[in-house]
Amino acid sequence: MNSTSDRDLNLEAAERLVQAAAGEGAELVVLPEKWPLMATGEELIDGSETVDGPAITAARSWARDLGIILQAGSFTEDRSDQAKPSNTALMINKEGEITATYRKIHMFDVDVGGVEYRESSFEQAGDEMTVAIAGQAEVGMTICYDLRFPELFRALLDRGADTFTVPSAFTSATGRDHWGTLVRARAIENQSFVLAANQVGKAAPEFDSWGHSVIADPWGEVIAGLEGGEGVATADLDFDSLNEIRRKLPALDQRRPELFRPAKDKA
Repeated sequence: MNSTSDRDLNLEAAERLVQAAAGEGAELVVLPEKWPLMATGEELIDGSETVDGPAITAARSWARDLGIILQAGSFTEDRSDQAKPSNTALMINKEGEITATYRKIHMFDVDVGGVEYRESSFEQAGDEMTVAIAGQAEVGMTICYDLRFPELFRALLDRGADTFTVPSAFTSATGRDHWGTLVRARAIENQSFVLAANQVGKAAPEFDSWGHSVIADPWGEVIAGLEGGEGVATADLDFDSLNEIRRKLPALDQRRPELFRPAKDKA
């Protein structure tokens, strides 16, 4: 998607793309990060909404009407129990019920491409990991910048994840060099599927997202993707193949995590 500050147009685009994915036979659909609203920090705060707001109400109706599981990307969630909103991802089942919630742990506070990003100035970081059931898949839920933190993916793996969703607004400045490599690395090292749905194109004030949404399999092969622009990528997730890869190359069983505890815990 190329979401902007026009919420109505964003919701129209999301509905059209979700319908297109379902029309191609998708049973699990993933939207990008901040699909209802891409805007300045102040606009995101002003435009934040609860899970009963228009974006998630619409997403729940799409899942129910189309009979799909929808990982509703992420949205800026207004929470009464904290001063700043959260960047929140939801899993919605075929009945339109919210079955899992994840709030982005890692804040994008960086300087890249001549732009200063400070997510922590207007968003509250989450502090809990989430694994959701989505049909046959056990989904470790992450968001964008989380992709750079392999310890999160490994911790989700240890909680049963065999598939990861990464709704993103990954920048063009970093995406051209890092996006595909990081997606494939997380797939290879965890011998899992990675479904990475990215924003594409420009949005005010200075957003420029790389796009190239991609699905990688447990061997690290890209089994579906978009070269550029808005669209839908679909693929079959073969869990028999996943199990066979893990059996033939049992790196996950050969780990020795007891050797790699933080130094402060070894005393």
